[in-house]
Formats: sequence, structure tokens, C-alpha cells
Amino acid sequence: MTINNNILNEINKDLSFYNNAKLMIVTKNQSIQDIESLISKGYKLFGENRVQEAKQKYEQMLINENLELHMIGPLQTNKVKMALKIFDTIQSIDRYSLVDEICKVSSKNICRTKKFYIQVNIGDENQKSGVHVKDLNDLYTYSIKKKLHITGLMCIPPDIEDPSEYFELMKNIRNKIDKNLNLSMGMSNDYKIALNYNSNMIRIGSLIFS
Repeated sequence: MTINNNILNEINKDLSFYNNAKLMIVTKNQSIQDIESLISKGYKLFGENRVQEAKQKYEQMLINENLELHMIGPLQTNKVKMALKIFDTIQSIDRYSLVDEICKVSSKNICRTKKFYIQVNIGDENQKSGVHVKDLNDLYTYSIKKKLHITGLMCIPPDIEDPSEYFELMKNIRNKIDKNLNLSMGMSNDYKIALNYNSNMIRIGSLIFS
């Protein structure tokens, strides 16, 4: 695959209108060569869906480059120890057992991960990861009590033409919980809509690689 520089320029132009929004480039299934090319262009914020793939591609680069790597896929409890050594931020906190495991592992090990987002199943879809909206406040409160550094909320809305109502719901939920939390929402097919609802981070992958 090749990097579509025209699309990158278009995304950056869109972002220029939103002072608090960042571009995360999702490099799932992409080569180390493509990542290195993006780094050479000045990109530093990347996202991966799987722990093992991230380790294979980024472990050495994280030592040599000033990068920020986010976990955006479902995280199994048996992969927590590895994940905490690789990622700067984990965006997929969605259950109590995961919070407990992270706290247990981090109390015994030096970890790279310092920030966490709770993933919200904003459309209450059974096939998707994330805490259901009705249970979000309890999980957030539990995470804070366990001293997990929750800095944002993340969502993947239903795959519809206009997910505006879900982005608006996320914004309203965030504002009720803590207006200082970041919002990670918006992907290749809907990032422009998400930006209109105060997304702080858009996660773009397939649109950039062609």
C-alpha cells in the first residue's frame, strides 16, 4: 500500500479549523516502511488495534523516536502486561476486570502507559466492544477510585450515513461527567462530522493508505 498524501493534506486542512483536534494515524496491517515514511513527514501520533502487532512494529521505534502510541482495539486481560509496556494511552477500557488487571500489573511493574480512555458503546450494539451508556458513569467512578488516570472517552458509532446524533450524545455525556475529558471519535468515513461535535482526536487509517 502507498500513503495518499493528497488525503493527508485534506485532513490537515480540515483540522486547521479545530484548535483542539489531533490526527491519529491508525497503522493496523500497515508496514514498518510506511510508518517510517509518516514519521519522516513529521507525524508522531499512531494507533494500533492489536498488542502483538504493535509490539512487533513499534518496540524499537519507541526507543529511537519521540512517538505517541495508542491502543484502540479490544484489550484482553492476559495482554495487559505487554500493552502497558508499549502504549502511551489505552483507549479501550470497557469493564471492571480490565481496570483491576491494569491496576494490579501497574502496581508491580514500570509502565509506559500513563493515560486511559473509556470506550463507550454509544449505539448499544451487541457486536461492539465498549461499556453501555447506562453503565458508563459507574465504570468511570470505579476507575477513578482505583486511581486509573482516565483522560478521555472513545466511541465507534453505528455504521450509518450520518452518525451526528451519536457524536452529540457523546459530547453531552462527556460534559456531564467531566468537561475536561478528551473525546476520541471520528474515523475515515465520518471524521468531518465528528469534528463538528468537538472531537479532540480523529482516528484515520484506511483513508490514508491506498
